[in-house]
Amino acid sequence: MLPGPKDVTEPHKELRFTRGAQATLFALVGAICCGASSAIVILNLIPKDPLTPWWWPLLPLPLAALCFRLAFRCARHAYIILTPLGIEIFPFFNSRKNLQVLYWSEIADAEVNKTNQLVIHFNEEQTAGVVASLAPLSPARRNLLEQAIAGRIDFEWVEVSPPKDHRA
Repeated sequence: MLPGPKDVTEPHKELRFTRGAQATLFALVGAICCGASSAIVILNLIPKDPLTPWWWPLLPLPLAALCFRLAFRCARHAYIILTPLGIEIFPFFNSRKNLQVLYWSEIADAEVNKTNQLVIHFNEEQTAGVVASLAPLSPARRNLLEQAIAGRIDFEWVEVSPPKDHRA
């Protein structure tokens, strides 16, 4: 029906967070528009003389279609992806052109503040970085994102020596 995101070669190595809260809001507005259209049709069928012109029930339908399309897009496409390389942040519009990739080696610290913003610091003085709103994510997903980023930043690389060959 609609082209979706491309298949991921190694999906077990990434965490994808979609705009679930925004998708719910758009779907709700679309359903309200469909309900308004149905209510206008029903109200026009009750009296002998219609209360409104015949085309009025059609007015909310384009907005409903747009809202359902946006809800589908928000639920299907990623907003933030955590990969082995770093954090990928996709904006709502022109995501291919305005994609922002933050490599783990660039990130000194990250936090989720009380205003539901992901603040990523590039230096220890916390004078440079990126701020991304977490309002598009559902509250449960915000907590998972915070735990995943904190776990990755606090992770220390341990040098592992190759296993010894005991055949000799």
